[in-house]
Amino acid sequence: MFKSMKTGVLAIILIGTAIIAHAQKKINEGSVTYTVEYAPTAEQEAAVKNMPTEQTIKFNGNISRFELQQGPATIAILRDGISNNVLLLIDVPVAQMQIAVKQGKAEYEKSREGQPKLSDFKATGEKKKIGDYNAEKYTYKDDKGNAYELWATTDVELPTGFSGEDFKDVKGTLLKFTQFQQGMKSTLTLKSVKEEKAGPYSMEVPKGYDVKTMEELMAMQGGGE
Repeated sequence: MFKSMKTGVLAIILIGTAIIAHAQKKINEGSVTYTVEYAPTAEQEAAVKNMPTEQTIKFNGNISRFELQQGPATIAILRDGISNNVLLLIDVPVAQMQIAVKQGKAEYEKSREGQPKLSDFKATGEKKKIGDYNAEKYTYKDDKGNAYELWATTDVELPTGFSGEDFKDVKGTLLKFTQFQQGMKSTLTLKSVKEEKAGPYSMEVPKGYDVKTMEELMAMQGGGE
């Protein structure tokens, strides 16, 4: 089970690096849902089968929570959008197993190694309506010379740091954009933003969890290299 999680979990950990906002309606607590279209390489095809095509991230202030099911395991990923600290919680009831993995700044930077570096975000002035939001087109590029575009809105504002590092220079909430997670390319499209009860969330390890490093987690049941 853990071997199959290796690519999927690591790819999803940075999923919180999706949105920043500077807008009219400010939402401090709620949820954001995206549809996800993956563009895997041949080597990544198997991993995509275990990854969701729709993702809902709940948030309360600067802490967001994303949850998914992988076989008998429920996996929750909490991220502090300001410090970029990550807390991974894995529950496997049938095995009476609860595992927690904490990632600080050093681990966060390591998880980003090898990913394309995104830069040169520019608003084009081109505008259109996407869903219920007024959107503006941006262009950007990576350090390999590849060019991309995204659509962002200033109709809604989410907590500081919700976008993570990659899109911190975009002055708006991302509606449609391309990103890379553990080398896998994907396009995310905003489906909904809801102002609703969420959390409160904490970055502290809950009582009863066995704390491990990511390396120890990946080594379980042959989940290493």
